[in-house]
Amino acid sequence: VQLQASGGGSVQAGDSLTLSCTVSGVTFSSLSMGWYRQAPGKERTFVASISNTGRSTYYSESVRGRFQLSRDDTKSTHYLRMNDVKPEDTATYYCVADRLPIMRYEADEVDYWGEGTLVTVSS
Repeated sequence: VQLQASGGGSVQAGDSLTLSCTVSGVTFSSLSMGWYRQAPGKERTFVASISNTGRSTYYSESVRGRFQLSRDDTKSTHYLRMNDVKPEDTATYYCVADRLPIMRYEADEVDYWGEGTLVTVSS
């Protein structure tokens, strides 16, 4: 199973950015998908997740209302639309997938992790 994240980069505060994650090696439609992030010198934290059907989404308090998840099962890809980004959103973002319909909350229990993509937000 491979999770390939892309879309990171350097942006200004208030800009928008979309991260993508494409999955191979497993039936994408069976997976719940999501993102964690890890800022420099800090622990990784949950950002958002979407159920396998796409009907349910979950967001951390820090991004709710600004970030939006979606998925395209025909492309085995899901997307994190990041609006109104802030300097505190600067982090390496990790695409994750879980074999359960709704992603487990504990990071250590999530089944699959991809390589990170760096997002840097300057003020």
